[in-house]
Order: sequence, then structure tokens, then C-alpha cells
Amino acid sequence: MFLIASIAVFVVYFANVALGAFAGSAFLGDVGEMLVLFAASILFVIAILKKEADRDEKNGG
Repeated sequence: MFLIASIAVFVVYFANVALGAFAGSAFLGDVGEMLVLFAASILFVIAILKKEADRDEKNGG
């Protein structure tokens, strides 16, 4: 779930960067871009930590 949310938020970031580069009409400013990328990073870290915890629990460690 967190990995899908991370991908979705990163797609928003990528769309903003692509629109800014090709059409000159980015919908987020610098701070908004930073916050979206930060949210994607945090969601990705949460997803990885949950997967590691599940793997350790499954292996009995």
C-alpha cells in the first residue's frame, strides 16, 4: 500500500517536472515540488521498512 502511494506521489512530481520542462506550465512551485518529493521518499522508506519487518517476522528473526 505504501509503495503504491509512493509511486503515485512520485508520478505527480514527475508530471510537474515534465510539464515545467516541456510546456512551461508547472502546477507546483519550488516548495510544493520539494514537499511532494519528500512525501514520496518518506512513503518509500516506510514501504521498505515494512517489507523488511515482514520478511524478518516470516523468517523467525
